[in-house]
Amino acid sequence: MVKKIILGIDPGIADTGFGVIAKDAQGKIKCLDYGSVTTKAKTELTDRLEILSRALTEVIKKYQPDLISVEELFFAKNAKTALMVGHARGVILLTARQQNVPVVEFTPLQVKQAVTAYGKAPKDQVQKMVKMLLNLKNIPKPDDAADALAVAIATLNSGRQDEQK
Repeated sequence: MVKKIILGIDPGIADTGFGVIAKDAQGKIKCLDYGSVTTKAKTELTDRLEILSRALTEVIKKYQPDLISVEELFFAKNAKTALMVGHARGVILLTARQQNVPVVEFTPLQVKQAVTAYGKAPKDQVQKMVKMLLNLKNIPKPDDAADALAVAIATLNSGRQDEQK
């Protein structure tokens, strides 16, 4: 019997990764789904944001998560990239609110710490741990989906799955 469903999200404007995990009453976690919402660079920003919102709404309605965990914006050298990711994060947070699902947020360092026990772990180490922790045959692809699963796992490993925002 499933006790808790977490939707992890790795925000981006071109690719937003998502990963859905479930924790049962015995504390075992399993992967329910993962993937990426992609938008094309030549598409108008407002259309890209709408595509993202609609796709996430579908995932939320399909899996009915108890909580959504979102990776916080990391420091970016490119201000334009940071702004675009900020737009995507805003749509993600609004979509979660519209679907009445509480949100928790994690920095990349917190995600790495929760998944690998080392806050500066390289990306491949995080991906290998995601594969191992979820008992998957392969490392999830695309990378954004693996990152989103890591964000969801971080929620469970941090004890924040009962938080409400």
